[in-house]
This record gives sequence, C-alpha cells and structure tokens, in this order.
Amino acid sequence: MTRYFIFISYRGTSYHGWQVQPNSVTVQKNLDKALNVILNEPISTTGAGRTDAGVHALVFCAHFDSKSHDLSIRKNLIFKLNRFLPDDISVTSIKKVVPDAHARFSAISRTYKYYISRVKDPFFNDSGWYLHGSINTGLMNDASGILSEYSDFTSFCRLHSDTSTNVCRLFSARWEETGNRIVFTIKADRFLRNMVRAIVGTMVDVGTGKITLKEFKDIILAKDRCRAGKSAPAKGLCLVEIEYPEEIFCIKD
Repeated sequence: MTRYFIFISYRGTSYHGWQVQPNSVTVQKNLDKALNVILNEPISTTGAGRTDAGVHALVFCAHFDSKSHDLSIRKNLIFKLNRFLPDDISVTSIKKVVPDAHARFSAISRTYKYYISRVKDPFFNDSGWYLHGSINTGLMNDASGILSEYSDFTSFCRLHSDTSTNVCRLFSARWEETGNRIVFTIKADRFLRNMVRAIVGTMVDVGTGKITLKEFKDIILAKDRCRAGKSAPAKGLCLVEIEYPEEIFCIKD
C-alpha cells in the first residue's frame, strides 16, 4: 500500500463538520465515497483534525492508503474526483508521501482566520459574523499580545474534550481591519476543540468593552471554560493553511 496526502477546500455550511458521524452529512463521508468510486478500491481517509459544523476550510489535508503505487499517472484523476464531489468540496492536489506520514500528527502548524463584518452583507452571510456597533480592534490586538504570553488554553477548550493536554504553541495572533471587515489570524502547532471560536468570542467582549484586558488575562489564568466568553459563530471560521515538513513528500520514487 502507498500513502497519499489529499488536499481539499470546502465550504462547511451544509456539513456537520469534517469527521464521519452517524446519520449526518460530513465532508469526510463525501470524500471517502468519491475516492472509493473513482479509484475502485476501499478507501478510508484520516483528516488533519476535525472542524465543527459550519466551519470552512480553504486548505484541509487528509491521508489515505491505496493499492496504486503512483496515482500521478491516473489521467484526469483530480478532475474526475471534483466532478463526482458536490460543488462545495474541491480536491486541489494529491501527493505521494512516506509511509509513516500522518495528516494530523505530521503537521508543523495550522493557521485559521476568523471573519467579522461591520455591515450586513448578503454575499458574506455564510462566511462571516455580522456585528453591529463599535468594536475596538486596538484593544483586541492588545488581548492578542496577552494571549501570546501563554500556552495553556484550557479556558478556551470545549468542556469534556478527550485531549491529553491543553497546551499549544502559539506562533502568532493578530487582528486586521480592512474597510467594513475585521479579520483575526491565528497560527499554532495545534488547536483544541472550539478553541479559536472561544478566543474570538472572548476577544470581542474586550473590543466591545464588556471585559477589560486584566479580566481577559484572568480568564486565561483561571483555566476554566465557564469564565470565557461565548463561542463566535462557526460560519466565520476558516482553516487557511496547514504546514508540513518537506521531507515527508516523495518527489521521486
């Protein structure tokens, strides 16, 4: 068996997240079905992580094993997969990797963006959070600076998660404002379930004056999800990049 990474993009609006779940339509379920049909062999993918219902991915990666030693010789393979898949899921590339490469555990970093709109925008409704009123992005960037000082993000982790540790290495976090849109970009080695949405919701509380920067710091130190703000809506969140070490990709056989 030969291992491959498959890179996809998807709009999560119609899906109950990435991971296969009973009686639910998921991205993984659609992708596995397409691979089974087009490759004519039983394929089961393993994703780089799980995304919640409604969350989008500009870049997502999964790995799978195939009897085919070189899928690059399969003519129009990506075109055939995309023709089979729904319009809101797209395969962008398939790359042969070393046998022990893992879509989740081999990742060096992941980057998410969260989108907020200051105005009601019918063309942005499914991919951004509409917030009316004054929002101080300067204060939210101050909160980002505070966040970067810590590595234990228990206060922003979904309760009763099955993670062995809530420690993450945060590389960067910042807010940027362009016109009527506000974008939060955060990069780390790993993320906890619901972590980004919980951080955004709590930082918006800072930006709207509901809590102070000191209170934001106290929330982190409390290591208590009940102290943090409400999670921001899923539709504004998008996974935009996953970084892997170059040496896991097989450029030549």
